[in-house]
Amino acid sequence: MEELEVLKKAWKKEERSFDQVSEKDILGMLHQKSSSIVKWILIISIVEFAFWNVISFVFSDDQYQAKLKAYGIEDVMLVVNVINYIVVVGFIYVFYKNYKSISTLDSTSKLMQSIVSTRRTVQNYIWYNLFIITLTIVISIVMMFSHNPEMISLMNKQVAEGHESVFICFCVVISLVFIAAIIGLFWLFYKLLYGILLKKLFANYKELKKIEL
Repeated sequence: MEELEVLKKAWKKEERSFDQVSEKDILGMLHQKSSSIVKWILIISIVEFAFWNVISFVFSDDQYQAKLKAYGIEDVMLVVNVINYIVVVGFIYVFYKNYKSISTLDSTSKLMQSIVSTRRTVQNYIWYNLFIITLTIVISIVMMFSHNPEMISLMNKQVAEGHESVFICFCVVISLVFIAAIIGLFWLFYKLLYGILLKKLFANYKELKKIEL
């Protein structure tokens, strides 16, 4: 009986040792996967920033600048673009800090906190981009109705015919539908671009939570 008890104790000790090694291996794997995901978020954000800058440069010709000036939004768009560049570069810097931080962590709880922080930053980044896109579209539409000669002529015609209210309502509805469609497309774009990575990152978080418990 004494020998059996000794064997049981030895078996339990080996079982605990195996569990500890297994958890350590799992933590290492999750840490590596999380670090890789955050690295890809950083890379994609930089590529995206470069892509939109190239697109902006290609379409920002003399004709486009003349149209902005005619609409009276040349200075407004310049301010919006400068602020946007500063904010986006700020987000990219935070992504970089998250990557450097998550690469050197060795604590389960700290790794979980870093994952939560990274997900929150990416979500804020997506919402910010959707906001700036909406703002740009709204400014463009308002200025177009205020400064475009064709729209002004059409507006004056509708006022003369007594259809001002109907025309304004029609323009508002069309504008809202257009804005919703554009925002919907960009939301799907960001959902595909970052959503998959965030989903994997959250899956890592849930696995880490099991280990922590």
